[in-house]
Amino acid sequence: MADQNVPPRRPRDDRGWDGRQHPTPGGYHEPTPSAPYGYVSPEAPHGGYPAQPDSRAYPGSAPRGPQWVGPDGLDRPAPVVSGLPELDGDDEPARPVGRRRALVTLGGTAAVVAGGAALAMTPQVRGLFGDDAAAGDATGTTVTDGTAARPSGQQPSTVRTYTEQNESYMGSRAGEALKKNAPSGGRSFSGPAAAAAETKVTVKTVLAKDPVLHLARRATFGPTPEVVADIRRMGIDAWIRAQLEPEKIAPSRAELKLAELPSLKLSVPQLRDQRDQLNERGAQPEREMVDATLARQIWSKRQLFEVMVDFWNDFLHVAADFDGGEVYRNSFDVDVIRTHALGSYPQMLVAANKHPALLLYLNQNDSRADAVNENLARENLELYSVGVDGGYTEKDVRQAALLQTGRGVNDGKYVFRADRHYVGKVKILGFTHANNSQDPKKADAAIDAYITYIALHPSTARYVAQSLATRFVSDTPPKSLVDRLAKTYTANKGMIRPVLMTLFSSSEFWAAVGQKVRRPMEYLVATYRTLGVSPEASPKHDNGDNKRTPFARGLRQIHDKLRELGQFPMGQPTPDGYPDVYVAWTSAGAMVNGWNEAGELVAGNRTQFTYAKPEKLVAKPPATAGAYVDALAQRLVQQKLSAREKALILGVADLPATAKVDATFNGAITAVARAILASPQHHIR
Repeated sequence: MADQNVPPRRPRDDRGWDGRQHPTPGGYHEPTPSAPYGYVSPEAPHGGYPAQPDSRAYPGSAPRGPQWVGPDGLDRPAPVVSGLPELDGDDEPARPVGRRRALVTLGGTAAVVAGGAALAMTPQVRGLFGDDAAAGDATGTTVTDGTAARPSGQQPSTVRTYTEQNESYMGSRAGEALKKNAPSGGRSFSGPAAAAAETKVTVKTVLAKDPVLHLARRATFGPTPEVVADIRRMGIDAWIRAQLEPEKIAPSRAELKLAELPSLKLSVPQLRDQRDQLNERGAQPEREMVDATLARQIWSKRQLFEVMVDFWNDFLHVAADFDGGEVYRNSFDVDVIRTHALGSYPQMLVAANKHPALLLYLNQNDSRADAVNENLARENLELYSVGVDGGYTEKDVRQAALLQTGRGVNDGKYVFRADRHYVGKVKILGFTHANNSQDPKKADAAIDAYITYIALHPSTARYVAQSLATRFVSDTPPKSLVDRLAKTYTANKGMIRPVLMTLFSSSEFWAAVGQKVRRPMEYLVATYRTLGVSPEASPKHDNGDNKRTPFARGLRQIHDKLRELGQFPMGQPTPDGYPDVYVAWTSAGAMVNGWNEAGELVAGNRTQFTYAKPEKLVAKPPATAGAYVDALAQRLVQQKLSAREKALILGVADLPATAKVDATFNGAITAVARAILASPQHHIR
C-alpha cells in the first residue's frame, strides 16, 4: 500500500478548501461590506481542511484498503494592498515639501536600506518614485503549484507544498540583494556581553551600532526608554538572564487589566457552555485571545518571552480563526505554546499532538485505520519538525498517518480510540515500532515516542535553528550560526533556553545590526511602545452604554487595524504561519496605512487608551527646529536621523533648522512626529 502513487492533489483556496467538500459556508472570500477582511465564520465541521476522507482509493489498491486525504499545500502570494490609503494632511499649497512626499521618501528609504540595494524595494513603492521597474515581478521566482502527483519515495522538497517558506522568498532577486549585506560568519563567546564587546559591526545600516539598542530591538517588540535604561543599568548578561526567567517578572498594569476580557479565564467546557452569553457581550473568545496577545506584546515586561510566543505561534501554527478556535485556541496558547515557549520543544510538540485545537484544525479527529487523513502527519514533518527538506518521503508521511490514527477529540477532550488505530509495524525516517498492541496506553505511547523522535531529529535541530536565526539575526542567517544553534539544540535535547543563550553569545547576532525589517504587526506594536501609550482610558473617552470596557474595545481596535494591514497574532489561515523575511511583506499600501495609524496615535485619537501629548514627548523641547527634530528622534527612535532625513522632516513643517519653534513645533508637532515614525530607523529592527 505504501509503495503506490499518490493521486493528483488539488490546489486549495485561502482556507485550505480543495473543492471536494464544504464548498461555500466557511473560509476566505472576497471582502464585502459585511466581511471587510474577507473572513466568514465557517459552518463546516472543522474549518480549514476537508473534514472527511477522500472517497477515492489509491490506484490499484485493494477494495477494502485505507482511503487517504492529503490536501496539497497552498501557493499564496505575499500580501499586496491595491491602491494607497489617503495620507492625512497632504501637501498644503504653502509648503514646498509636502507631507506625502516626505513620508513616501522616508518610507522608500526604509524599504531599501536593510538590503543596501534598490532591488529590495517593493514594486509598489518604486512606482511612487516613477521607476519603470515597478511593473516587473516582485520576486522573480517560479514555483510549482503542487498539483502534480508525488510517487511514493519521492522527496517532498522536489514538489514544494508551501511556497511561503522563507527560503522561497529569499531566493528572489530582492532576496539576493539583501544577502549581499548580511554577516557571513562568526564565532561564539563566553557570554552575550563578551560577544557584544568583541564584535565589530561592518554591515551597511542607518541604525546606531549600539549593542544595547540592538538587543532591545531584537529581544523585545520595540525599544522604550525604560527597556534601554534597564539594559544599561543591569548589563546585557543580567538582563538576558532575567528575561529567560519570565515567571519571576511581575505582571504589568495592562496584564492585570486582561481580567477585563471575560473569556480568557474560562475553561474549554465553560467556553462551550457560555458561548451565547459571551457573544451577547461581544466577547468572542478566539478574538479576545488575539487581543490579549497584542496587549502583552505592547505592555508586558516579559518581552523576550512574548517574542518567543510569537515565534512558536508561527512555527507550530494553529490559526485563531478556524472553526473550533473559539473553544480550543486559547487553551492551545496557554497549555502548549506558553507553557513550553522557553522550555522543551519535544514536549511542546507532544503536547500539541494531543491537544483538541491541533487535532481538529488538521482533521486528525477524522482519521481512522480504514480511512486515513494525512493532514497532521504531513504537517508534523513538513512544518513542525524536520522541514520539507528534512529527508522524509511520501512513504514516511503515509506511515506516520497510519501510526497516528486513533487520536481524536470527544466531548471537548483528547481521546485515543483504539478501535480506529492502525495496528502493524511502521518505519518513519529511521524510527521503527512494532505498533502491535491493542492496549490504548501502549499504542498512544508509541505515537508519543515517534513525535519525540522527529522533534529530536538532526533535521529538526537545523530547521529550528534556521528559523530562530532568521527571527533574531537576519533574513539570510550565516551557516556558521545555524550550525552552532543546531548543535546546542541536539546536545540539550531540544531545550530552548540554551539555544537562545548560544545565539546571544554569538558574534553573528551582534554583527547583524539593521538586518531585519519590521513586519506590519511589529511596526504597529513598536509604535505603541515607543509612544508610551497607557492602557488606561483617556479622560475624554465616552464609553457610552457599551458592555465592553474601554481597554477591551481598544485592544479590539488594534486587532482590527492589524487585520487591515495583513498580519495579526495567529492570523495566517494555513498551517505554515507567517513568513519572517522582508520580501514577503513589501506592500506600499500597508506601509502607508501604518503611517496613518501612527499619526492617529501621535494625535491621541484612539481614546480607549491614554497618550502623551506630542508636545510633551520631549521633556524640555529645544527652541530651534533642527535641535527639536534631533531631540524628538532621540526620543522616538533612540538616535539622530541622517542629514537628508532631517531635512525631509523639517520640510514637513516648512521650517529651516535655525527657525525658532515652540513646544508644538509651531503647530506641526504631530506631523513631524509621524514623519519620524515613517523613517527607516523605526521600520528596521
